[in-house]
Amino acid sequence: MLDELTSISVDLRMEKARKCLHVSEMLLSADEYADSANRSYYAIFHAMQAVLFITGFSAKTHSGSIAEFRKSFVKTGLFPSQYSDIVGDAFTVRNKSDYDIYYVVLKTEVAKQHENAKRFLAVVDEYIESQKREQQITNLETE
Repeated sequence: MLDELTSISVDLRMEKARKCLHVSEMLLSADEYADSANRSYYAIFHAMQAVLFITGFSAKTHSGSIAEFRKSFVKTGLFPSQYSDIVGDAFTVRNKSDYDIYYVVLKTEVAKQHENAKRFLAVVDEYIESQKREQQITNLETE
């Protein structure tokens, strides 16, 4: 359930996710593949954080956030398992392209990451909107 403060916090996280997605697209167009992969991952990460915030979860690490997302949203069936794969793949590519100086990320791989990030944000937006509608119904029933 989303109270007003939670809703605002979730919206701010999603705005950050959308900005990262936009920058990812600009970097991909400029053939800056490693940086585009980084921004695609962070778009996914911030969207995932928005969903986790609804439950009150806060992690100190990326791995902790990913584990909690998988446990609370994928294993429970709220999100299809393909979204767990999207998160995992983006995390792996981002880590390799950011920290492995010998890793060369390919345009096709980055384009896939970007498209996956768009899909991830779309499904998270749908979930958040459903939570907001549920809250509105609950509010009407209690009035």
